[in-house]
Amino acid sequence: MSARMDQLAQPKPNRLKYPDRRSVYWLDELPLASKGSTTTFDLTPRWARLALKKLVHPSFQENRRSPAWQVTAATLQASPSERVCHLAIPRPPTVGWQPDRPLLATQVSKSMRTAAPSPRICQLSQPRRAAVLLPDDEHKPSARGLRLTKTSPRIHLLAIPKSDHPEHQQDRPVLWAVPKSALCGAPSERIQVLAQPKQRRALFEGHDPYRVSPAALYGTASLRLLQLSAPLPRKCKNK
Repeated sequence: MSARMDQLAQPKPNRLKYPDRRSVYWLDELPLASKGSTTTFDLTPRWARLALKKLVHPSFQENRRSPAWQVTAATLQASPSERVCHLAIPRPPTVGWQPDRPLLATQVSKSMRTAAPSPRICQLSQPRRAAVLLPDDEHKPSARGLRLTKTSPRIHLLAIPKSDHPEHQQDRPVLWAVPKSALCGAPSERIQVLAQPKQRRALFEGHDPYRVSPAALYGTASLRLLQLSAPLPRKCKNK
């Protein structure tokens, strides 16, 4: 027991005298000095095989210099299977498909060659004329082209502008004359009392937020307030 107590009584060694420690953990003993400058890694056979570059296929050939090359005898004597022959057949078009009509018709019917356009078609075939800017006087409609029409009483009534309300007052101008009664007016004592700002004190100055005013102590609620403050009958439970 005494040996354990003596061991625990020993102070911890000062590790700050080794500022070039490689480890960030607190070690009871310094690590052994490494022989090499850096750590050497040992690769597994799998990693060493993956690090090798990919080899070229043995039957790979460089780009041929000419488009013609020798065909093997096995290729010349090969015969396709039924599946290959079936896949080689071109796909037929869908039922009801019609080829595109040629741009130049080879045969023109006699009715198309002897057709005569109507006056409306001749009018629509004319190119649109550009708009010409006319003087101001020419833009005004002439009295000859105007038709004399009569409006109904309803339209006359709707055309009348809406009048202002009898009690409507126009906006007051920015500058207006102040009446003499307002210049000579004197406020009453009640108005002077109401004009004084309400004094407010902080808590450290003696303000009591829980104090009730005397008017509130003697106040009585009206029947309407009592009715509104009562809970709903459907939420009340009979004891």
